[in-house]
Amino acid sequence: MTNLDRNALREQLCTARIAGDVATPREANLRSYRRLADGSAYQRFGLDLRQRWTVAAILEVMARRCGVSPDPGHTYGPDTIDPDLTLNALDAAADLLRVAARDRARVMLATGHPAGLLPVHQALAAGLRAAGCTLLTPAPGWSYEEYKNDDLVTREIRYVGDVAMVSNRGELNHTHSAVPMQGALAELARAGEALPDLVVADHGWAGAAGEAGVAAIGFADSNDPGLFLGQEEGKIAVAVPLDDNVSPQLYGPLITYLLQAADL
Repeated sequence: MTNLDRNALREQLCTARIAGDVATPREANLRSYRRLADGSAYQRFGLDLRQRWTVAAILEVMARRCGVSPDPGHTYGPDTIDPDLTLNALDAAADLLRVAARDRARVMLATGHPAGLLPVHQALAAGLRAAGCTLLTPAPGWSYEEYKNDDLVTREIRYVGDVAMVSNRGELNHTHSAVPMQGALAELARAGEALPDLVVADHGWAGAAGEAGVAAIGFADSNDPGLFLGQEEGKIAVAVPLDDNVSPQLYGPLITYLLQAADL
């Protein structure tokens, strides 16, 4: 990619509020950081973090790796994602994708944010498939239960275009849970198959893969500190900072950049 291409994407990321001044408010970010510091499994994304992370330490990592304001006195209002950090992470992700394509690797793709990031994952799936990679789709229909607004609901793994998501059979659902990826990896083990060479995912799908020792690219919002701490501890290969739930078509230039940078 040329500098002009990178600069053009930087401008578009900020215009679309995928990075720059994003819609996720500061109070939501700090609430997530406090919950993670308190040990919330919802925010750990399946990662068994070795360090005892304080809110101050989490904020320092999020400022450095995501680009939120480092000021602990900034407690309300807008917050930011540094578009240059997004671009740098996209370049690092492209390096991993290029190696996977060269090696015709076994890759699994998954999203806990189908309303936003599904087109990104599906485009990468198509590019990797065309490059000769094997796209893994373990445990279709595998189900588990989780709580939503104090109600116990059933979710099952579904694949659309070789991208894993969870569904209640009537809808594709948002989830932070690491359970579906844990179930999918366990199914591979039961079948005597090796773990994926690479996982491209977000939320608990990425966290559980990283915890299992799989190289994982994880897309993560400014209120999703778990994957950034996972990268800090060496369990996540690349955490890509971005708003993970803008209108899907707005990710088009990011998709083009990533595919071209990865030679897919």
